[in-house]
Order: sequence, then C-alpha cells, then structure tokens
Amino acid sequence: MSTNSTKPYLIRSIYDWCIDSGFTPYVSVKADPDLDIPIEHVRNGEIVFNISVKAAHELIISNDFISFTARFDGVSRKLKIPVAAVKGIFAKEVNQGIAFSSENKEKENQVITDNEQQSSTIQNSLTYQTKKTLKPNLRVIK
Repeated sequence: MSTNSTKPYLIRSIYDWCIDSGFTPYVSVKADPDLDIPIEHVRNGEIVFNISVKAAHELIISNDFISFTARFDGVSRKLKIPVAAVKGIFAKEVNQGIAFSSENKEKENQVITDNEQQSSTIQNSLTYQTKKTLKPNLRVIK
C-alpha cells in the first residue's frame, strides 16, 4: 500500500495560512537543469517564486506539481514545478513557513516518525494496562 506524500498538503496549508493572514506566499524551488524556469533568476541553486494571487495566475497546487502563469521581466510564462523540487514555502513578511528536506531524507524522516508513533502507541497502551490492573483505592469519608 503506497501513501501520498504529506508535502503537497503542507504546501497547500501554508499557502492558505499566508493568504488568510494577508501575507505573501513565496515558494523556494531547487533549480534543476530539467526544469523549465527562468534561469536568469536562479541564485545559489534555487529560485524563489511569489505565488500570491496577484503574482501567480491560474495557480494549481496538485499532489505532483505546482503550476501557474507569472511574468518575468515583462514576459508571461507558464510554469510547472514538480512538488519534489520544492525546498520550502514561507510568508515573506514574517519569514515563517516550512522547509523540506531532500526526498531521501523525507523518506528517512517518515520512517523515524512512524517508529516514534509506534513507540508512543505502545507506551500509551502499557500505561493504560498498568492503570487498568491497579485496584481502586476508595475510602468513605464521614
């Protein structure tokens, strides 16, 4: 059974939070030679896009891609960015958001999180069983 990555859901939730809070959502993308992006705006191996309602038209954040139309140096371009290339999303005004690790790290982190959840569930079960086996200690107070 394969599960969907949480990444697109987190991107959408931070985007919604930015819009609801009146902030400008920016998305940081790892510049890959295979991506059709404006290379002249790439800095240190990444490019940052303003994906606010005013800047990014026809924005779609699907589980696989972020697509939108934006203007770069006065020229309109339609972009399709794989979610896997997204390094983070943040609100420009308060510099708050979420940064993502690489895909391999994300899978490792998911395994660690799953193990932590299992451990927590086992601990909670043991605590419940311990409490359940204790006999009640009631006293009548007059």
